[in-house]
Amino acid sequence: MTTTETAAGEGMMRAIWVERLGDPEVLELRELPIPALKPGFVRLKVEAVGINFADVLAVGGKYLTPTQTPLVPGMEFAGTVTDLGEGVTGFAVGQQVACLGGRGGMAEYAVVPAQTLTPIPAGLSFAEAAAFPVSYYTAYMTLVTLGQARAGETVLVQGAAGALGTALVQVALALNLKVIALASSEDKLALARNLGAQHTLISERDDLVDAVKEIAGKEGVNLVVEITGGEMVGKSLKMLGNRGRLLIVGAASQEAASINPTLLMKKNLSVIGVWLTSMMGEPGVLEHAVAFFAPLIASGRIRPQVGPSYGLAQSAQAFRDILARKTTGKVIIAPQE
Repeated sequence: MTTTETAAGEGMMRAIWVERLGDPEVLELRELPIPALKPGFVRLKVEAVGINFADVLAVGGKYLTPTQTPLVPGMEFAGTVTDLGEGVTGFAVGQQVACLGGRGGMAEYAVVPAQTLTPIPAGLSFAEAAAFPVSYYTAYMTLVTLGQARAGETVLVQGAAGALGTALVQVALALNLKVIALASSEDKLALARNLGAQHTLISERDDLVDAVKEIAGKEGVNLVVEITGGEMVGKSLKMLGNRGRLLIVGAASQEAASINPTLLMKKNLSVIGVWLTSMMGEPGVLEHAVAFFAPLIASGRIRPQVGPSYGLAQSAQAFRDILARKTTGKVIIAPQE
């Protein structure tokens, strides 16, 4: 989709527009044409946008792939179907859906490929639905698809009160793993405990590696989900026991990490990179994730954790708050407010 494609009489909408990459101040609130419908596409009235750290990196030009400008940001969102393009089946006008579209969400309306949509499960709000796809599919692929986690193993989750962290805690518990949750404050650790994490630690403590091993046993933990990067990677490796798996999902510090190959050899450790985008195209991966989550959502065992909500006009502040680590759960932009 491009926001410049519009049919006569479609009208105008408010949207966030990015012409140049940089700090949150590059997010401009503009009046743009409502995007035109195309064959195989669906138009949505966007009710909620889930904002990820990846959105902040993309706007800053620091994401894994180059960001093409101009763009309307917003990778995942939820709303109501208003129009169906030619050839679209399986959806109906008025249906509530979630979308993992990659871009275009931070607007009052979006036009997206039909295959990027999933119906919102009963009982979930628009905000909860917008908080689900990126974080929970990433959590599943981290722990199950790539991490090969087994019941009874211990996983250490960094940033446990954030959007991905809260998803990881819930998925780990559903897999009957023992969870050690790290966060930067007691308030954030309280959220992890409320979700069921058995052990919590302040991430900045000087004796972190020793504290983790005191909980997990001298051998160490089975899995560490690494989102920090830099010197934290070395600490994460020291926390792992024999045949432990270090799963690198992010590098929020934007600092390079040094890994000692000898340490990997001594303990038969694995270092695994995780990126949802490249995993989504693999046959069966998404289907397995959907089947895993369906009963957990229906039973209430999995519930997306919604954080603070902002209007479109406050989008730059939302990005700043994420960068300053002021938020918990998934930050939401509500375009209709």
